[in-house]
Amino acid sequence: MSKYAVFVDLENCGAKAATFGSILEKVKMRGDILIGRVYGYTEGFSDLKQILLSNTFTVVPSIRYGIAQKNNADIQLVVDALEVAYTNPLIDSFCIVSGDSDYMPLVGRLKAMGKYVLGISRSEAASTIFINACNEFQFLESMNRRASAPAQPKRQRASAAPSEELGDLAALNKLLCQVLEEQAETDEMYASELKNVLMRLRPDFNEKTYGCASFYKLLQKLASQFGDLRVKNDNFNVMVSLATHADSDEGVVQLTRDNWREAFIAQLAAYKEGGFDRINPSILKADILTTYPAYTEKAIGFKRFSDVMKQLEKEGVVKVEMDDQRTMLLKLL
Repeated sequence: MSKYAVFVDLENCGAKAATFGSILEKVKMRGDILIGRVYGYTEGFSDLKQILLSNTFTVVPSIRYGIAQKNNADIQLVVDALEVAYTNPLIDSFCIVSGDSDYMPLVGRLKAMGKYVLGISRSEAASTIFINACNEFQFLESMNRRASAPAQPKRQRASAAPSEELGDLAALNKLLCQVLEEQAETDEMYASELKNVLMRLRPDFNEKTYGCASFYKLLQKLASQFGDLRVKNDNFNVMVSLATHADSDEGVVQLTRDNWREAFIAQLAAYKEGGFDRINPSILKADILTTYPAYTEKAIGFKRFSDVMKQLEKEGVVKVEMDDQRTMLLKLL
C-alpha cells in the first residue's frame, strides 16, 4: 500500500471544502496519507478549517510582499517536499496539488529518487509541462464532478420507499463503485482490500450501522438492492467487481437535438457550483460521455465538439478563450 505525502497550493485548489474533500478521497483510494500540508493559507480559506484539522494537515500561511504581491508558498512547498523525500523513508508517493510548470524540477527530482508523483490541478492553471512530468495527473474538475453534478440514472432500479437508511446505502454504494473504478490494474478487488480503502475514506464506517453482521453481507445487500456490484466467493476469498450490464437501450438517457442543451448547461452549472470559473473542453466532453455513453456530436446536430462550444457561446452560456499555450478554455458565464 502506498504511503503519501500531500502538498497543496491552496490558490490552485480553491476554498471549497467539497473540492478539497475530493482531492483527499482520490489520494486515499490509492494509499495512506502520512503527511499533509497546505500552502498559502489565509482567512479566505476558513471554510477548510474542519477538513484540514480532521485530516491532520499542517497549515503554512501566506506572506505577501512587494508590488506584485508575490507570496513565498511556492518555494516553501518545494523545500518541504524535498526534505520529506530525503528524510522520511516511509513516504513512497507524493501528491502535488498545483499545475504550475515551476514545480517540474521538483517532480523530476522526486521521480529520480524512485517516488511516485500524482499531480492534481485546475485545467485552466495546468501546464502541459507539469502534466507530462507526473506519473499520473488528474484534473480537479473531473474529480469534483462526482460530488456536484446532477445525477442521471442510466437504468431503472428496483423501487423502494424513500428512507434515511436507503439514502445512506445509496451513498455507500456510489462510493464503493468509485473505488472500484479507480482500480486500473485489475477488474476486481478482495473484499478485505475494499474494506481497507473504505476505512481510509470513512474511518467511522461500521457494517452494523447498516444492519449487517459482516462486510460480506453488506456487499450482498448492496448488490441485490442497486445492481452495481458483483460479489463472488472464490475458495473462501470474497471478490468484488463492478457489475456488467447487458447492452440495452432500455432506461438509458440519450442526448438528442431536443435535450442536449439542458444536459450541457447542468454539467457546466456543476463546475461553477464547485468553484471553477474556466474549464478545458476535453473535461466537459469526458464528463458528458461518462453520463451519456452513447453521446455523439452527430446525434445532436453538429459535426465537431468545437461546433457545440461555439453554439453555447452564441447562447451566452460560455465564452471561448485561449490561454498562453493556445489551449482552448471555456469561461463559465
